[in-house]
Amino acid sequence: MRLSRYFLPVLKESPREATIISHQYMLRAGMIKQSSAGIYSWLPLGFKVLKRIEQIVHEEQARAGHIAIQMPTIQSADLWRESGRYEAYGDELLRIKDRNDHDMLFTPTAEELVTDIFRSHVSSYKSLPLTLYQIQWKFRDERRPRFGVMRGREFYMKDGYNFDLTKEDALHAYNRHLVSYLRTYERMGLQAIPMRADSGPIGGDDTHEFLVLADTGESEVFYDSAVTDLSFGDREIDYDNVAQCAGVMEEFTTKYARTDETHDEALFAEVPENRRRTARGIEVGQIFYFGTKYSDAMGATVQGPDGKSTPVHMGSHGIGVSRLLGAIIEASHDDKGIIWPEGVTPFHVGIVNLKQGDEEADAACQSLYDQIEGLGLEVLYDDRDERAGAKFGTMDLIGLPWRITVGPRGLKNGVVELTSRKTGESEELAPEAAIAKITEIYAAHGIGK
Repeated sequence: MRLSRYFLPVLKESPREATIISHQYMLRAGMIKQSSAGIYSWLPLGFKVLKRIEQIVHEEQARAGHIAIQMPTIQSADLWRESGRYEAYGDELLRIKDRNDHDMLFTPTAEELVTDIFRSHVSSYKSLPLTLYQIQWKFRDERRPRFGVMRGREFYMKDGYNFDLTKEDALHAYNRHLVSYLRTYERMGLQAIPMRADSGPIGGDDTHEFLVLADTGESEVFYDSAVTDLSFGDREIDYDNVAQCAGVMEEFTTKYARTDETHDEALFAEVPENRRRTARGIEVGQIFYFGTKYSDAMGATVQGPDGKSTPVHMGSHGIGVSRLLGAIIEASHDDKGIIWPEGVTPFHVGIVNLKQGDEEADAACQSLYDQIEGLGLEVLYDDRDERAGAKFGTMDLIGLPWRITVGPRGLKNGVVELTSRKTGESEELAPEAAIAKITEIYAAHGIGK
């Protein structure tokens, strides 16, 4: 994409309403525009990152054997009355009426709707286990929406729901989700720590939140510093292997890590003093096991192996897709702008032409652009008639991981400059060598041809 033809409405100054880094940089980089309190339009750059994150989530859900569906954003209140949540959920639930005076609601979560789908189509244990998920817009009428996409009213979320015959099967689904989430976050360049949490209005006794440590996090967290040394890495997982999933679950959850709602000072005191940590965290996902809470209330049963009708055991699992943009920026930025990890960057490479209109420089930039795009990578080519400082400032602000700078002086020596946004280090390379290095870096992330 040529920047002269792209819609990138960058701002020089941070708007007054933006109080945290992610909100400031998303506005300045032209990623979002506020429509009303806690509701945003997603502009081209922000929309590209949103779709990168969504694709990673889809890929890891498919890897774990989960099946994508799409449910409506508007639900009937009747289903929520069946479960008992319509009145209990609170003021965050946006209750509306249609023209026929039927009570409706804008979906904040979809346990009732997916349970209705299940009970309508599944009657035998032979159809289990089953996990359905969607990535869909949700709405919660926050009393004080703030921090941009971190605490908005409308948000984009992956919500998944497992149906199993027994508690043991459902806990395997719980462990499987924890493992798939760890891989998902690492692919985005994040370390998200699973922490024992409170179940809130979803319900159930077992739940873990995934939190990214950041000074701007809303949750106070308490943890053993040893948990931050853990990494999912390149390990291969057989998601049907109960013992393997349970082993990874145990590895990542046996060390103390809790949110403030579940913090236990006596247990925390058992952690060696030099490893006790208190920090702030940004929630980017949560998994729940809630047994037969919804299946009992809504009659979601199957015929078991003994021929008797039995309620299914359920759990739900969410990832805040839109919130993740803010979390990634909070975790990866400097005073110049965003630093996107390779897995989620809107464009893989930026090209800066130092002398637009120079025949040799224009031809070299076009050649680089064509070759890199031909390798399955996306390029943002700054072909504007702007001074070099403005071009570098834009590239730093929007945070593309790699920049190739092309100018007449370098071309006379047969080189271009390749710069890492993360380290700031630059090296002069022949154009073919720069392309080869970028290709190798992205190939390690499974990106490109």
